[in-house]
Amino acid sequence: MNSERPWRVAVLGPGGVGGLIGALLARAGHEVVFLGGPDSVRAVRERGMRVRSEMFGEFTVQAGAASELRAPVDMCLVAVKQNVLGDAVERVSPAALGDGLVVPLLNGIEHPAALRARYRPELVVPGVIRVASSRIAPGSVVHGSPFVEIDLASASAPSEWLDELVTLLAGAGVQAKARADESAMLWGKLFFLAPFALLTTAHRCAIGDMRTVHRKQLIDLVAELAELSNADGAPANVEAALRFYDEFPPEAQSSMHRDAEAGLPLELDAIGGALLRIAQRHAVPVPLTERLVADLTPLSKGSVSAGSRS
Repeated sequence: MNSERPWRVAVLGPGGVGGLIGALLARAGHEVVFLGGPDSVRAVRERGMRVRSEMFGEFTVQAGAASELRAPVDMCLVAVKQNVLGDAVERVSPAALGDGLVVPLLNGIEHPAALRARYRPELVVPGVIRVASSRIAPGSVVHGSPFVEIDLASASAPSEWLDELVTLLAGAGVQAKARADESAMLWGKLFFLAPFALLTTAHRCAIGDMRTVHRKQLIDLVAELAELSNADGAPANVEAALRFYDEFPPEAQSSMHRDAEAGLPLELDAIGGALLRIAQRHAVPVPLTERLVADLTPLSKGSVSAGSRS
């Protein structure tokens, strides 16, 4: 791998996140192939990947598109939801991947282990992304936030590979940073995401009502998850979490809430289910999390089709 030459990049999941990052990499001169279903493949082949962004403007890139990876790449960006990860990775066989890095930008904390069971462990470099970006149609995404930030960390890959990825992403306009602790990085995202996702979906509300009308429940849930995070070896700051929610625009919605409103599959197991499994492992009581997951489970089972993640 060499960030000074064009990389060959596969993007598994050309939705809000994958479509945006893949398009930025293609615009920066890298060879990108989007891997997805028939509608996405057809749209990208016929019209390219279209982006409308407050930060990057409007642009279209021409890129490859296929239903599965057929030639080795330098990196495979995994940008599907965890609830479809098992089926999605069938599009990328270990043999076709070759020596390429696998960079998942998924919500949750359990997916790196699943990817390391399929691919060589040293190739897996988990990341977390902070962005608001949605697929509005196959091959078309809208990026609404004035930032795109990716943190990377790996318990199995050499640190110099992370540095190469940071350089690659920065060259495409993404603010990227290598972190030292994979678990702390993943927990950091989950600790802030879980209350936002679970409460806004359970109450069918935006973050403004979550932090005012339902503030007591928010405080209780954040405190409950802070205890769980601490037990799992990742110190959490309750006050920092509450300040984080208070700084968001009041109309902001979680992707889980948007998916519920659209009748799409929820990442309930990747977020709430993972928390319950960790709590069981450490014998930490999480009654509020249990109740929210139980309340949302019927809604999750009623979802019928795949959607994009922002």
